[in-house]
Amino acid sequence: MALDKSEIVRKLVPVFRTFGYEGATLSRISKATGLGRASLYHHFPHGKQEMAQAVLNYVNQWFDATVLEPLRSSYQPVKRLIAMSESLNQFYNCGQDSCLLSIFTLGECHDLFQAQVQQALNTWIDHLTQVLTEAGLTVDQAHQRAEDAVMQIQGALVLTRGLSCTEPFQRIVQQLPDQLLKSP
Repeated sequence: MALDKSEIVRKLVPVFRTFGYEGATLSRISKATGLGRASLYHHFPHGKQEMAQAVLNYVNQWFDATVLEPLRSSYQPVKRLIAMSESLNQFYNCGQDSCLLSIFTLGECHDLFQAQVQQALNTWIDHLTQVLTEAGLTVDQAHQRAEDAVMQIQGALVLTRGLSCTEPFQRIVQQLPDQLLKSP
């Protein structure tokens, strides 16, 4: 049974998430997808860069639908932040999955994907800023807290991976709504 392109991309996600851009060799990609080199180039004529771009697009769409969508809802800010935190926990597999945005800022792929990574992070920060201003913070306070929240989440993912322990990520995700809404 032939895989369609979306199925191939889903199989590529863990390869790039685990090995990064440089480590996602055609051998590893072929093994993960079950496709030979010719089939891979049939679906992705521009090779690994196109595969990585497809993975980044897929993950950004998934992030938008699972993490950012709750922030766009009409619920009270605290409920939206709690829903975002729960979605983050699911999205990052309780902290076990590394962040592809951070992976795509390393090494030779930095220049290839910098604009898209920057856009994704700014979109997340902007959504958080909007919710926090609706909760009564000034735009400057809200923006700083939004940046700090993204920084804490990303840092917790690094710490979790380095320590092989998901507790730092779990703690940050659980505390995040209260930290974001605390009185200035």
